Amino acid sequence: MALDSAALRDLARDLGVGTDYWGWDGIRRDVADDTLRAVLAALGVHAESDADVARYREERESERWRRTLPAVTVLREDRETSIPVHVPHGTAVGVHLELEDGSRRDLVQVEDFTPPADLDGALRGRARFALPAGLPLGWHRLVAEAADGRHEADVVIVPARLTVHEAFRARRAVGVQAQLYSVRSERSWGIGDLADLRDLAAILGARHGADFLLINPLHASYPTPPVEPSPYLPVTRRFPSLLMLRIEDIAEYRDLPAHARQRIDLLHAEVAPLNSGVESLDRDRPFAAKLLALEELFAAGLSPARSALLEAFRAREGQGLEDFAVWSALAEEARTAPGADPASAAERLRALTEADRERARTELAGRVDFHVWVQWLLDQQLAAAHTAAREAGMRIGIMHDLAVGVEQVGADSWNLGDILARGATVGAPADQYNQQGQNWSQPPWHPQRLAEASYRPWRDMLRTLMRHAGALRIDHVLGLFRLWWIPAGHQASDGAYVSYDHEAMIGILALEAQRSGTLVIGEDLGTFEPWVRDCLVDRGILGTSILWFEHDGEGRPLRPEDYRALCMASVNTHDLPPTAGYLAGDHVALRHELGLLERGLDEERATDAAQREQVLDLLRAEQLLPALPTDELELEQIVIALHRHLARTPAMLLGVSLVDCVGERRIQNQPGTDEEYPNWRIPLADPDLRPIGVDEIASDARTARLLAAVRAELG
Repeated sequence: MALDSAALRDLARDLGVGTDYWGWDGIRRDVADDTLRAVLAALGVHAESDADVARYREERESERWRRTLPAVTVLREDRETSIPVHVPHGTAVGVHLELEDGSRRDLVQVEDFTPPADLDGALRGRARFALPAGLPLGWHRLVAEAADGRHEADVVIVPARLTVHEAFRARRAVGVQAQLYSVRSERSWGIGDLADLRDLAAILGARHGADFLLINPLHASYPTPPVEPSPYLPVTRRFPSLLMLRIEDIAEYRDLPAHARQRIDLLHAEVAPLNSGVESLDRDRPFAAKLLALEELFAAGLSPARSALLEAFRAREGQGLEDFAVWSALAEEARTAPGADPASAAERLRALTEADRERARTELAGRVDFHVWVQWLLDQQLAAAHTAAREAGMRIGIMHDLAVGVEQVGADSWNLGDILARGATVGAPADQYNQQGQNWSQPPWHPQRLAEASYRPWRDMLRTLMRHAGALRIDHVLGLFRLWWIPAGHQASDGAYVSYDHEAMIGILALEAQRSGTLVIGEDLGTFEPWVRDCLVDRGILGTSILWFEHDGEGRPLRPEDYRALCMASVNTHDLPPTAGYLAGDHVALRHELGLLERGLDEERATDAAQREQVLDLLRAEQLLPALPTDELELEQIVIALHRHLARTPAMLLGVSLVDCVGERRIQNQPGTDEEYPNWRIPLADPDLRPIGVDEIASDARTARLLAAVRAELG
């Protein structure tokens, strides 16, 4: 029996799959039926006929009645609700809450006149219990004592509003945005690391008055070379990369005998020349060198006190850390096997089973311990960097970045199991700057299965990321509301939006941020419904405003006073060239060269130049620039004027890109490309392509002038 299109689309909508969407150009587009079927299949719903749809609806309703308690209830502290409890019809049930602090709250039953349901010849009844407003924040347990036994589920009480940002209403904050791997020093191992982060934060805070330092995601890639260049395509979002360690800052290095330290120093010497390269960063050689150095240090062992600290860290991070270390040991084994290459290793990792997990715990126990130890070292160096930032006068400190997703074959993909959906990847539909859409090649959260897991994977990841952060930027925060799912075999533009329970996702984010004192900034660029930003404001989450993207209802550049207050404003992003390159139209030329334009080059250049000139005219009207033709203005003069313009907005946070501070022109990432452009491999350099290191920033005149101008405008 054929599947009626209307029935298919009704089912899709019921499951949170959008059947149409508004494009960046203001045109509403319908999602094709075959795309909807493929997205539903990725959700585990195979709808090929009307009978399939009817059967699935019946099974879904039956499952609701079979479940005694909802898998999880996430409730704002200022709201009340009631919880359905399903038991054999005619039997008694009592329900209470076991709070985090060990106390108990009995819940009151309220009326529910829903008739019982017949499940396989047995009647199942529904009782309902009130969950009042004003419960304490936290993760509590809901307990139902019924005739058929004791049943438990999570109840999460979350803040009505995150209040961490209130500390910056009276005096706004200005900070610097940097791609950490690109910022090196003479002491680096060819790539920017956590010691460079510590030193850079200290310099920017103490010498240049910065309140925060936003860096790229530090999430781990594979445990052996080759290393994935993109910090936004990790194997896990919870744990950081070994590449970020500074070997000489590890306590055991200082205790090594002289000959052992010499071996490590020789490893450093082999990669140190990379610190002066300006063409393209090499991650593989530094990773391999650090791995060898860490093997030497691990073999040296720990003192009793250090062992105790490691044990405490291991206990705190729990099963998630153990699972990551097990996967890392298995991945290491697969990637270093005789004759292995990344493709064959990926296939081996894709086929891992629970038997492999058990084998690794015994046969690879030493390697599991090694990867746990590495994470402990990273945790210590992250703590040191954030401490240095605060001691240098930064009011916020280190702002970490959370990527949208992970590799399809990786630690999270395996350890989270079906909590990540299969058969689809995450991306974005076409927009003004990526007119063919984007496929980020990452499996999305499965909305129902994430809820079945009580959102604990989300919570655990946030807790780890926030432990040594003053703020957390959420890349593509709109993904907490909906994600663009691209079914396997489909083009990036041929997908559909799948919705998530944003009240639960954002509520848990707010809870963990409030408890840790972490400021939250959501990158809310792209296509979205207007109410989404209102929701973020209501929950105390800052948005993101990029100068080049901010326009009024008539398409004119937004005047400073019309910016929203609850946001972090900056001139550009890592997906655009630095301001010097953007003003020259480098992004248009590059996209033309790479075949990414839908319009002709001349038309695109003319449109882009006209839009830039509109912004500069606004600066002239504000008397931030003299009334001269653009080609008669100094480049640094324009860059400073653009940032002073942003400082006149009410934006709570102002982000200044480090590339703009030093005059870099090259784009760090060109969306929609892979090997066509050296994405995420551009070292920090000045306008003359001389490398700029951490130490030089302390006395860099251009950096001082830009940040001083912003601070002066803020008053």
